[in-house]
Amino acid sequence: MDWDWLFEFLKGMIKPVAALAVVLMAVLLSFMQKLGLEKEMIYSIFRAFLQLSVIGFVLQFIFNQEKSGWIVLAYVFMVSVAGYTAGQRAKHVPRGKYVAGVSILAGTAVTMFLLVILNVFPFTPRYIIPVAGMMVGNAMTVTGVTMKRLRDDIKIQMSLVETALALGATPRQATLEQVKRALVIALSPVLDNAKTVGLISLPGAMTGLIMGGASPLEAIQLQIVVMNMMVGATTVSSIMSTYLCWSAFFTKSYQLETRVFSSD
Repeated sequence: MDWDWLFEFLKGMIKPVAALAVVLMAVLLSFMQKLGLEKEMIYSIFRAFLQLSVIGFVLQFIFNQEKSGWIVLAYVFMVSVAGYTAGQRAKHVPRGKYVAGVSILAGTAVTMFLLVILNVFPFTPRYIIPVAGMMVGNAMTVTGVTMKRLRDDIKIQMSLVETALALGATPRQATLEQVKRALVIALSPVLDNAKTVGLISLPGAMTGLIMGGASPLEAIQLQIVVMNMMVGATTVSSIMSTYLCWSAFFTKSYQLETRVFSSD
């Protein structure tokens, strides 16, 4: 059996291991300040090492296969984990994990489809899986915030919503302002990041390309595509989540489902 790949991997890990010096500095500062974060820091870094090493081998295997089935499998796995995580954030929303998963799937799938159709990216594992990972990660964060914020806002303003319903408004009309507020709050970080990209910090995709030897001009072209797809995927996912939440917030007779808003 050829073990050259393992020796190359271990050789390449010398620099990441050397970079643990800055983590040690953080652990020492936490200890000196009595923050009690030492164990969590060590556990977090160990887990990151383990997860990234495993996913590196998995991606290497998938890239060598060059089969579309592996793309779909990896994509479904990422969406499932993201849906679960976003649902945990909005734990008081009924069927929150399902709502988050479907919303993330819709937003990222539509965006990915357009990118492939427009020939921005070829439909190969080496391109699609990293791109999908970036979109799913951002859609997860935005969707979780949207769902949680919408539920919390409706809870705070239940009397206003109930008054609007009593006057004949539909659930959508009665919660229009709460939906807008939740979407604006959730999407603002994504838009702020787009407005300041390159001015405050260089994004990860662009930095990786430059450090890998690519021209800065090539790197910014990819980064522009990345920012565009982030805005598209997060917007579709967050809006979709508000539509899917309505059925859980209201009864069939267009009344607020009080049990959803009774818990803290």
